[in-house]
Amino acid sequence: MNGELLPTLKAMFLVTDEEVAALAHQFEPSAGLSIASIEVGFDPFDFARTGALLVDRAVALSTPSNERLAGLGTAWRATAAGSGRFESLRDQLVDLGQPDVRAFVGFSFLSDGPTTDTWDGFEAAEVFVPRITIEGNGGATRLTVAIPAGERPEPTLELLASMRTPAWNAVDDTGDHSIESHPHVTDYASSVATAIDAINAGTLEKVVLARSVIVNSSEPVAILRVFRQLAQRYPQCYNFAWKSGDAVFLGASPELLADVRGTSLRSNPLAGSIKRGEGSDEDRALGESLMSSAKDREEHRLVVDDLVARISPMTSRLDVPPSPELKKMASVQHLSTEISGELERGYGIMDVVSAAHPTPAVGGVDRDDAVSFIRQSEQIDRGWYTGGIGWMNGAGDGAIAIGLRCGIVRGGSTQLFAGAGIVAGSQPDAELRETRLKLRPLLDVLATN
Repeated sequence: MNGELLPTLKAMFLVTDEEVAALAHQFEPSAGLSIASIEVGFDPFDFARTGALLVDRAVALSTPSNERLAGLGTAWRATAAGSGRFESLRDQLVDLGQPDVRAFVGFSFLSDGPTTDTWDGFEAAEVFVPRITIEGNGGATRLTVAIPAGERPEPTLELLASMRTPAWNAVDDTGDHSIESHPHVTDYASSVATAIDAINAGTLEKVVLARSVIVNSSEPVAILRVFRQLAQRYPQCYNFAWKSGDAVFLGASPELLADVRGTSLRSNPLAGSIKRGEGSDEDRALGESLMSSAKDREEHRLVVDDLVARISPMTSRLDVPPSPELKKMASVQHLSTEISGELERGYGIMDVVSAAHPTPAVGGVDRDDAVSFIRQSEQIDRGWYTGGIGWMNGAGDGAIAIGLRCGIVRGGSTQLFAGAGIVAGSQPDAELRETRLKLRPLLDVLATN
């Protein structure tokens, strides 16, 4: 009987004894991080679901190119704030002396960081190397363990050896829900009207104004269930869940701020939105209406022109399509421009982020005037909403998505965020409807019974 049960019990563990031994064999004394890595045969998100409750910091990411990343615990971490925060993170990671080790990075919209208790545990900018990282791309999956200098690997390996394949629940009880708008929709519409007045007076060309809703659930939010549903429903997005203490920032962002591999650069600004249609004919008509909208095309042009002007000095080549295309999501379609190019030697992901953030897609034009208007007018703390989240390494590679279609979860309370770009010709009621479209992805998942 015991002999029959032994294979079943072994199958419950994510990592085998042999794999743990193979990792242990690789560790050597080091003045910095000590690294060990093996290939494994399980899903990165099963790993995240199993281990996230065991640590105070964890991340799960999925990308449109089918990269699936998860990290648990902290082997090394750096934070920064202020105007030089991105360069500071870059330099601190370079000084670590591990150029190929992948680190997770996140940052707020404003350079001085979040200002309210909602965002406790989330810095103005931070980068960290997990103790345990899983990377998959649809083929091979690699597990990496990082141990800080002066520590022995045994405790981390024991944690790894104890992790079991997570149980599958056919039905999750999401409880009952109530939804509150912050600020009230009439106050948001009033802020939009004020912004339109400023634009008509020539003070601004564009400004993005955000609002939030708070979803109160009678049951704690099942973070990994929500994250998996986002990844399944929005495979063309950058899906993320970043845990810090008792809070998780998660979402499904459609917008790539920057992707750098060697000297290759990509960026995908979005601006100009409209709802999806009920059928193919209505959907096509709405898309054509968006493509022909002078107001939306102008909003999109402002974003692309500003981004190109800021990053082109770092490039030897920059390819910018002459007109946008449609990017269709489940509830909304956007005007989208896929920018690609080659960076000059010596530039990396954080140099591009420093030049580009915040883009007019989340801030406005002129940048400084728009950010000042946002500080004065918005009645919410954006925190990491419209900031960035992704990964980077010490060699300058990385991929950073803009923190959109997102919210921050604590227990059974989730604050969701959405914004709309205000330009000449904007109407408060139309901009309010646009934010409602952008709130739907997470609202639909959170309130599913």
